[in-house]
Amino acid sequence: MITFDALTLKAFTEECSDFLTNARIQKIQQPTRRDFIISVRKGGESRKLYININPQYYHICFMSKDNENKRRIEIPQKPPMFCMLLRKHLENAAIYKVRQPKNERIFEIYAESYNELNEKIYLCLAIELMGKHSNVILYNYDTNIILGCAHNVGSEKSRERELAGTLPYIYPPKQIKNDINNYNGGIDYSNLWKDFYLFSKSFSELCNGRSIEDLRNYTNLRNLCPAVSEDKMLFSLYGNLLDNPIYQENVNSMIDNYFSYHQEKEKFLSLKTHFLTDTRQKINRTKNSINKMSSQIEREINCDKYRLFGDLIMANLYNLKEYSDKADVFDYENNKNITIELNPALTLKDNANKFYKLYNKGKTSKQKLSELKNELSQTIDYLEQLEYSIENAENYEDLMEIKPEIEPDSVKDKSDKRKATEPEKIIKGEYTIYIGKNNRQNDYIVSKLAKDEDLWFHTKDCAGSHVLLKGNNPPEELILECAKLAKQHSSGGKSSKIGVIYTKRKNLKKPPKANLGYVTYKNEKEIIID
Repeated sequence: MITFDALTLKAFTEECSDFLTNARIQKIQQPTRRDFIISVRKGGESRKLYININPQYYHICFMSKDNENKRRIEIPQKPPMFCMLLRKHLENAAIYKVRQPKNERIFEIYAESYNELNEKIYLCLAIELMGKHSNVILYNYDTNIILGCAHNVGSEKSRERELAGTLPYIYPPKQIKNDINNYNGGIDYSNLWKDFYLFSKSFSELCNGRSIEDLRNYTNLRNLCPAVSEDKMLFSLYGNLLDNPIYQENVNSMIDNYFSYHQEKEKFLSLKTHFLTDTRQKINRTKNSINKMSSQIEREINCDKYRLFGDLIMANLYNLKEYSDKADVFDYENNKNITIELNPALTLKDNANKFYKLYNKGKTSKQKLSELKNELSQTIDYLEQLEYSIENAENYEDLMEIKPEIEPDSVKDKSDKRKATEPEKIIKGEYTIYIGKNNRQNDYIVSKLAKDEDLWFHTKDCAGSHVLLKGNNPPEELILECAKLAKQHSSGGKSSKIGVIYTKRKNLKKPPKANLGYVTYKNEKEIIID
């Protein structure tokens, strides 16, 4: 990924200064502590100026509607304090100029506003785009006193420059470099970014081997042709420096398209990791619960011996002492003599009743534990299916479709839950094949799309997509193809051999209160895909 440098900011400033000059600030929003949206209007046209001071994605641009959606911006109900400060001083203010201090990664918006006494004041919003030191600072241009910052910088963070309300605003320390336009010596391309203004490290690598005249033209923004590389990993104001460039309409489009792509990608990967971690933790907790229950069931398996002890005591009631610490009897079930430990404080009948109670308690406990273990086994199957869906999600929308299953409490109202998107569809002549990507689509395939005579496919004993073959009397070749699709779209897709079961839709049943996409089946056939 390439960084937003001073040369890109210079090109953006020259391109947007005409629109921003004499424009009016309509609305200010702060979705997170690191990004801002300033709605600006001029001549009947409104644009959204997007400011990002995240150390990874710091940049500034006018957002298009599509790229605003890609950034997944959510406006909080309660704005942060700094946002309220900006609204107080800048909303409805008129911008009278914008500028970039020479060779700096700072974009300044100068605005006319009015204070509480209805006196005209001049303010400056300084947007500093400097990696981990990026910041947004509002200060009074007349007094040079800071009114507020996106985040304060104290003496413990910087010995060079403190930033906070009531302190004077000063520029960052200047770097000592050469101006390429006034330089006539040799060029060390490996240190180009260290020796000259307006060259970032990433841009210097693109300029390797170029003549000094070319370098001067670049810094003077001659013959601009902004572009983004085909793999979206690089952008440049000069597309001829890139391999397989995709040329952009203007500098702003280049910035907007490039960074929105990476922001969307980062949010997708972050959400995917979060969902996978949460689901795997649930799987591990459920498996631990099943292991504990299995141990308890193993202990309760011996409860039959208590019934036998009670029966033997009652059968020998008149041959044994009433109060004794043991009873020597013949075990007629196993054909051997045994000794039963007794409580000498109890009568024989009371000892027998005690064993019957232990037997009944163990029998009930074993039954309840077995039922609960079976429910948890179904939960494991559901969670593994959910894990498979998350791993195979291709974009942010796929994850948002799964979200209600992972975080049901995050959906305030059932009406807010998204409808299942259409499953993958393959047409084979008069037959149609549907493949579900997640539990919602799987459920939609079974409950809405399938008819009684349609064939349903699923891998045996592993998570995977539901595959539906619609059409009467499909040929064996098509059935085999559907079985291969079921294997391909499963967690066992890379296995050398796997079983795929299939049956008619009328043989499927969804149990009451079953998890999304869960079905039971009968009269199934199995195909081994090798």
